[in-house]
Amino acid sequence: MATDPQDTAQVVIVDDEPFVRDAVAKLLVREGIAAVAAENGDECLDLLRKGFRGIILMDVMMPRRNGWQTIRAMADESLVAGNIISMLTSVDEPDEQMEGLQELVFDYITKPFDPSEMVATVRTYLGCLEQMRGGN
Repeated sequence: MATDPQDTAQVVIVDDEPFVRDAVAKLLVREGIAAVAAENGDECLDLLRKGFRGIILMDVMMPRRNGWQTIRAMADESLVAGNIISMLTSVDEPDEQMEGLQELVFDYITKPFDPSEMVATVRTYLGCLEQMRGGN
């Protein structure tokens, strides 16, 4: 029986741009980091409701439910615990929608990003996640 990718994923990439989702997922998988993609905030919430816990690389600007609205829904549904959220953003100015949500965000990755820096950053997040979970 095949394992569902979301069951083994360590990272979910939430971005409405297929190129970004695919490029980041391929980059991480090539480096041995299990990843799954979600094309919007609703798909991310579905993964979390099904039990995903890990690294969430969240685009800020997405249609229907943007990154901040998704994080607010995560908080409202108690889906933040056990996750590290990093915002993927090309926006360099503060967003009024982030009001009260900054403490839920671990870090920000600015687009465009350097692939080797992305991998190093995600590896750092994975180390932090392991410490959060009580690992060595």
